[in-house]
Amino acid sequence: MPPARWDSTLKKRTDVTPGTSLLVIMGCGTSVATEKQGRRVETDDTVKTPSPALTMKAAVLIQRWYRRYMARLEMRRRYTWNIFQSIEYAGEQDQLQLSSFFSFMLDNFTQLNGNGPDLISQLLDPVVDPWLDRETCYNMIPVPELYTGPRLSFPLSVSDTNALLSAFKEQQTLHARYVLQLLYETKKLLKQMPNITHLSTSYTNEITICGDLHGRLDDLLLIFYKNGLPSAETPYVFNGDFVDRGKKSIEVVILLFAYLLLYPDYMHLNRGNHEDHIMNLRYGFTKEVMQKYKAHGREILQLFQDVFSLLPVATVIDGKILIVHGGISDQTDLDFLSSIERHKVKSALRFPRRSVEQLDIGQSCRQMKRLRSAACSRPSSSRSHSKNQRTPHQRNRRCGHSRQDSAASTSSSSSSSSSSSLLCSPRTPSCLSPRPCPSSPSMPNAINDLQVPFLDSLSSVPPPSPPQHDREWKQIVDILWSDPKTQKGCSPNTFRGGGCYFGPDVTQRLLLQHGLQLLIRSHECKQEGYELCHGGQVITIFSASNYYEEGSNRGAYIKVGRELVPRFYQYQVSRTTRKLTLTQRVRAAEGSALKALKEKLFSHHSELLSGLQQYDPNNTGSVSVSEWAQVLESVLRLDLPWRTLRPHLARLAPDGSVDYQSCFEDMESGISLPQVTSNLAETLFRYRTDIEIIFNIIDKDHSGLISVEEFRHTWRLFSAHLGVDIDDRTIDDLARSIDFNKDGSIDFTEFLEAFRVVHKLDNKDQQLNGKMDGEKHL
Repeated sequence: MPPARWDSTLKKRTDVTPGTSLLVIMGCGTSVATEKQGRRVETDDTVKTPSPALTMKAAVLIQRWYRRYMARLEMRRRYTWNIFQSIEYAGEQDQLQLSSFFSFMLDNFTQLNGNGPDLISQLLDPVVDPWLDRETCYNMIPVPELYTGPRLSFPLSVSDTNALLSAFKEQQTLHARYVLQLLYETKKLLKQMPNITHLSTSYTNEITICGDLHGRLDDLLLIFYKNGLPSAETPYVFNGDFVDRGKKSIEVVILLFAYLLLYPDYMHLNRGNHEDHIMNLRYGFTKEVMQKYKAHGREILQLFQDVFSLLPVATVIDGKILIVHGGISDQTDLDFLSSIERHKVKSALRFPRRSVEQLDIGQSCRQMKRLRSAACSRPSSSRSHSKNQRTPHQRNRRCGHSRQDSAASTSSSSSSSSSSSLLCSPRTPSCLSPRPCPSSPSMPNAINDLQVPFLDSLSSVPPPSPPQHDREWKQIVDILWSDPKTQKGCSPNTFRGGGCYFGPDVTQRLLLQHGLQLLIRSHECKQEGYELCHGGQVITIFSASNYYEEGSNRGAYIKVGRELVPRFYQYQVSRTTRKLTLTQRVRAAEGSALKALKEKLFSHHSELLSGLQQYDPNNTGSVSVSEWAQVLESVLRLDLPWRTLRPHLARLAPDGSVDYQSCFEDMESGISLPQVTSNLAETLFRYRTDIEIIFNIIDKDHSGLISVEEFRHTWRLFSAHLGVDIDDRTIDDLARSIDFNKDGSIDFTEFLEAFRVVHKLDNKDQQLNGKMDGEKHL
């Protein structure tokens, strides 16, 4: 008798004659039987029950396949996330290095030309025009009749904030006069506020706490839509990082300040590490303001600088929940933090003034030189040294999980608690002093002989600052820059380069000391928008969805009522993400992350090649996978699972070794400049962002044009910072090569375009991923 099958469409059993084919559509509950060579399907009244053993076996096989598929997808999602965060934190390290160099130069050298403030002092210690402290700073700016945007009247009303919301939704820009007036009024209000704001839930049902927004206006508008506009019934705490990275930073911060003026008792803002004019130079806010307000951009930026420094640094709810942007350290003292003059810390990256004797420049220069030479010439020892230098918890630097390779996971042990007063603060100039430059004189023993190539005169070293100043600065830095870790103790945040890693014991000690129950912080992007660690005593909240890439993460906010139990609300702003499958979202994010990583490889081409060739004495062009991974980590120091990433970065040779030249074949420079040597070009690729910051300092009117003479000053400063030997002839040749119209000015946009990494095969990874996904389905 032929085997029986149930036809759900006919509601009866069907017998399949031997030789017929059966197509089963899993998950649909239907079976379709087709007859071979025109044979008819016969029916029978009896139903044969399938074997339970076979049914269970099929279910186990399907479950096993699905679990493996999801595990591979999760592995891809995690290493994509690790790439994004590693590159982000490496950029913050670069910013701190550049800022520490600027601080050292400002503290120990005279002006560039002796005729007024030099470029560095304009950046780090800008003289605020007294005009900005008077109402005339905005009253004298006319508003043309043709202006169709919102016209604000102070004190603000609900109609004013509604007009701002409507205007920003329609892509309108608020007039500079109203921006200056709003900032002026915000500054007056913030001057009256304490360093730590104390709130109570006895006057309201719930308080909403939001994390980083980073210029994402759509996220802010969605929060207001889902949760309600700020009011007495819906109070808010926004926990810093309102600006930078996103394209609508000015709109986001204007809305927040407007609601702060409208409801000062129900709208509360904490300062983040990006409310800092030096960070704004690198991450976009300065550029955005100058592009949108060309005529009055400089005045607006100066007022923003003052307003940012006046923002409170912490909020406490019912004396039980502490809210800070970054975190804490083993030296955080809330009582002392309440008493400092926070407005004096214009930038957490502006290190306390130090003398050359304190910096110990000679020793630090020698140390940096040894590190760089070891990284290039001895990959194996470099890796060992790197591991010893970087604290073990760097691999477990985030709560939740440590980074793992797919092949094996590495365990890390806890490091000892820091005891030095500067360990948990951003790298000071003593660690990041100017690197030795062949073109500059060596460092003599006498302080008065200290020289830098572009400086014509020397200044006397100022006396050391009082310890009180250092302590105040450090309290602010730890609050804005620190991150939690799973191990006990407190140690320098070597991966970011600023603040510290604080363990559960540090959290427990601070909470007990001040009678607190919970620490809420932001500062780190989380895939679900929030994360709990330290036994639930620390919560990270992040409100900018799609932070790295479309679909990369959700945003979230917290609501806390009188019972002080946090409730989480997640969302994701996207017009396209909802239409994509999980696999498509992971693939898109993975492609962007790998492109950024390949650009890192390209910008370190010579260092990587030199390190790899140490393992290839016969010049075969290939090394083992372990040697390849070891060299990449020793040079780039990104703490990534290189073995897992190898198929996306390099090909295997027939013998199973890595063809390391294939790492660089998919990329090339933007514009070919014959006058630029390969070594100089690679330096320009690598430090492109640093160069952009220095150019922006020189380009006072932000026109995008600088003179050839200013270009020379830029390179003297840059070569002193990097220790790159670039003679005047090379600089002149480079200037002439990028002065395309020969008018004596250099178009900075064209200069950057010349040193941009271009991907030859943008679709290669997508095709490879599609092929790999297809193979997994088979």
